Amino acid sequence: MTATTTPATTVTVLRDVRPWGGERSDLHVADGVITAVVAHDPNAHASTTRTPGTTDPGVVDGGGLLALPGLVNAHAHVDKSWWGKPWVSYGGEPGTQGRIAHERAHRDELGIPGVDVTLAVLRESVRTGTTAVRSHVDVDLGVGLRGIEVVREAVAALGGAVHAEIVAFPQDGVLRRPGVLDLLDQAAAAGAEHIGGLDPASIDRDPVGQLDGLFAIAERHGVGIDVHLHDGGELGAFQIELMIDRTLRTGLQGKVNVAHGFAVGQLAGSRQADLVAAMGEAGITMSTVAPIGAAPLPLHALRAAGVPVGLGTDGIRDLWSPYGTGDLLTLTTQLARLSGFRYDEDLVTAARIASADAARFVGREVHDLVVGAPADVVLVDAENVPDAVVRAPRRALVVAAGRVVARDGELLV
Repeated sequence: MTATTTPATTVTVLRDVRPWGGERSDLHVADGVITAVVAHDPNAHASTTRTPGTTDPGVVDGGGLLALPGLVNAHAHVDKSWWGKPWVSYGGEPGTQGRIAHERAHRDELGIPGVDVTLAVLRESVRTGTTAVRSHVDVDLGVGLRGIEVVREAVAALGGAVHAEIVAFPQDGVLRRPGVLDLLDQAAAAGAEHIGGLDPASIDRDPVGQLDGLFAIAERHGVGIDVHLHDGGELGAFQIELMIDRTLRTGLQGKVNVAHGFAVGQLAGSRQADLVAAMGEAGITMSTVAPIGAAPLPLHALRAAGVPVGLGTDGIRDLWSPYGTGDLLTLTTQLARLSGFRYDEDLVTAARIASADAARFVGREVHDLVVGAPADVVLVDAENVPDAVVRAPRRALVVAAGRVVARDGELLV
């Protein structure tokens, strides 16, 4: 089945859709927000959707397709991608340090960061259903805050097709590069919603110092903290405990995120359970990129403890790796498989992690197919949500902030 739409881009009613695979419904929209969700009436608006030149061209027929909230990329690096450029062969050394050095040596050759490349990868993400992004943007002694300006400009060029929050990210380290803390402070003062950190122990060799510096900036400017933590086992767990302690002492509950957090998946038994419970009590969130080969995060335990989990693409075809497409629904399939999900309710959980449950990651109170939520909707030809997760079918329609931004896999912005 195929969604039938009018040529209009602004939606007033998205009719005949199945939110989360439920009953056929009509979503009413005003000013980019869902104002009503009502049972579908086959006779309502019928002439508007089928007769040219009608007075309400904003009525869009969903053809009974499955509706999901717009996908939320909770961990991206949209400033790094060379998407849309000729193939770039990977030449970096193994490990985090080697990849950092490789990127620093070659990013200028590719115009990174640049509005054109950032816009290219954002457009691909929107085309496949992503309507909101939290993106880490490199802030370092080489580019200063220019990457943040680039990403803001690229987002603005899409005219509301994607909502973005910025993490000022110290990819090359914090304390080991004098001046980076000052740059992070400037980024926070200039409007970056979050500041980042990177492996406080293994990169800076000073976990207490790095985290104290980050939390001081966050307290001063009221921004969030989002730390890349690749360190595993007890070393990683120790750094999470440092973040828990500082979160509680500074009152930053709900504003601190652990990205990757491989250690959480590696711990066993009561050690894992105690750490997850403590994260929940501190209001700390987690984001994952569902990496192949990593120990799966205990998603059910995290959610039960009140630890929101977001899903992200990480880098997309960049100097760290040639992999990635920006298709978050396909990545949701990978998350489900890595987590061993087979039951319907588990597959629905995976879909919620990639959409509604990630509201907090992009500064929203609610991101769902409910009244008061942004009118961000993705339609797919699927029997139900589990079917959509395991097949990741083509996006038939993408609506962002009440505007049709993609149709049948083709971008309209």
